[in-house]
Amino acid sequence: MKQKKTKRPPGPEALSWVSRDHAVISKSVTRAYPLVVASAKGCRMTDVDGFEYLDFTSGIAVTASGHCHPKVVKAICDQAKKLIHMSGTDFYYSSEIELAEVLSALAPGRVKKKVFFTNSGAESVEGAMKLARYATKRPYYLAFSGAFHGRTMGALSLTGSKAAQKKAYAPLVSSVVHAPYPNPYRPPAGLSAEDCVDFTLDWIEETAFKHFLPAEEVAAIFVEAIQGEGGYIVPPKDFLKKLAKLAASYGILLVIDEVQSGMGRTGKMFAHAHFNVVPDIMTLAKGIASGLPLGAIVAKSKIMDIWEPGAHANTFGGNPIACEAALATISLLEDGLMENAQKMGDLLQSRLREMQKTHRLMGDVRGMGLMVATELVKDRETKALAVAERDAVVQGCFEKGLLVLGCGESAVRFMPPLTLSKKEAEEGLHIFEAVLSEVEKNKF
Repeated sequence: MKQKKTKRPPGPEALSWVSRDHAVISKSVTRAYPLVVASAKGCRMTDVDGFEYLDFTSGIAVTASGHCHPKVVKAICDQAKKLIHMSGTDFYYSSEIELAEVLSALAPGRVKKKVFFTNSGAESVEGAMKLARYATKRPYYLAFSGAFHGRTMGALSLTGSKAAQKKAYAPLVSSVVHAPYPNPYRPPAGLSAEDCVDFTLDWIEETAFKHFLPAEEVAAIFVEAIQGEGGYIVPPKDFLKKLAKLAASYGILLVIDEVQSGMGRTGKMFAHAHFNVVPDIMTLAKGIASGLPLGAIVAKSKIMDIWEPGAHANTFGGNPIACEAALATISLLEDGLMENAQKMGDLLQSRLREMQKTHRLMGDVRGMGLMVATELVKDRETKALAVAERDAVVQGCFEKGLLVLGCGESAVRFMPPLTLSKKEAEEGLHIFEAVLSEVEKNKF
C-alpha cells in the first residue's frame, strides 16, 4: 500500500501517544497493536505518522456504513444544530420514536414489537436480562460456552469466552448455566458435525435441566446467532429453530444477541433471519449507528408491555444524534450495503478457501456476509490451536497496512465496513496471504 514512510509502523508520533496513553488510561483495556488513528474514510485509515491502512475491523464491527460516510455525517451535523440531548426516558422527541418504528418493522416476525434504547451492547444485554426476569418471574438463565455478551456484571455472567474476563469479579449472577455451543468444525469427541445440534439440545434437557437448573425456573436462553468473540462460529442451519422450539416448550424466553452479527453484516439485517427463527427478545448495538454509541432491545410487545413505568430507564439511551445516525445507517443498508456485504463476503470466503489449499495453517474458513473468519491450526488432522501463529499474523498484517483482529482461540476475523469494494477485498487478501506465508516459513 502507498504509505508516507521509510519503515513499518508504529512511527515516532504513535509511540509518543502510546506512552502518554499508558500514563493515564486504565490498563484493563486491551490493544492488539500500537495503532494511533488520526483520520478514516470508508475502509481506509491514516495514523498520526501518516501510515495508511486498509481497515478490516470497522471499529470491531461498528462502522457498518464505512468510516465517516457523508450521509451519516450530515445526519449527525444537522441534528447537532437542533438538539443534542433530552433524555428519552423522561421526555419525547421525534428521532427516537421514528427509529423505534423502523426497528420494530425490520425485526423478523409478524407479531408487534417494542423498543428500549441503550448505549451499548452490554447495556442491551443487561436490560434484556432484567426484562426476561421481570416478565417471567423466573430466576435462572441459560447461555453458551464461548459466548460473549459484554463485561458488565450481568452480561459478564452470561459470557463464556475467557476466564480472564471473570477473574476477581466473583460472585457474579449465580443463576447462569452454560451449555455447549454447536461448533461444526470442532464437534464433541466421537461425533460428526451433523450431530452437534442434537448433542447440545440433549445436554440442555438431560444435563442442565436435570442437574443444574429446573426448566420451569429458567427465565431466558441467551444465544448469539453467530458467535462473535467465540470465533465467528456459524451454527448448523437447524440449531436456532430447534432451540426456539425447546425454549417455547418450557415457557422460556429466547433472547438472540445480534450485537455483532446484526445491522446488515451477514447480508440480512439480522443474522437470525438466515435461520428462519423469531426471538422473543433481540439485543442490538455496534453497527446500528455507524460509530455513535447506541444500542437497543427489541421485544415482542406482549413481553415489553409487562415492564411498568419506572421498571427500567437510563439517561443517554436513544440520544437524538445517535438516532439520526442510525436512521441514516439503516437507509444505506437497505439501499445496497447489505447486498454488497453478501457479495463481498462470498468473495472473501471463496478466495480464502483457495488459499486454504496451499496454506497449512488454515484449518477452517467460515462466516456469513462480511462476518468471516479463518481458524489457524498447527495440524489439520489434530486441529491443534495455532495461537502464537494467529497472533503473529495479526501483528504482521498491521505492519503491512491491513487491520485485522483475532477471535476465538486461534482464528483471524475479517469484519470490514459493508462498503468494501472488490479492489479493497483483493488488496486485503493479498496482504493477509503474504503475511501468512511469512509466518508459515517461521515454523512455529
